[in-house]
Amino acid sequence: MKSKLFILVLFLLLATFSAESQCAMCRAVLESDESGQAAKGINNGIVYLMIFPYLLIAGVGYTIYRSRKKEKED
Repeated sequence: MKSKLFILVLFLLLATFSAESQCAMCRAVLESDESGQAAKGINNGIVYLMIFPYLLIAGVGYTIYRSRKKEKED
């Protein structure tokens, strides 16, 4: 039980860090922008696009968990 709690706390701590990533071409184009607003928008878009694969994996994992739990009860 303690290991599950440790993993959960570790995940929550890592999830709070700001993630900023760009491909090399995007970074080269956006570095020429002096205000930095376009780069911030691109970074936010990348983070939003990253959420969906994790949600899909979490949904599949939950479905597997629920089906195994139901099998044990029967």
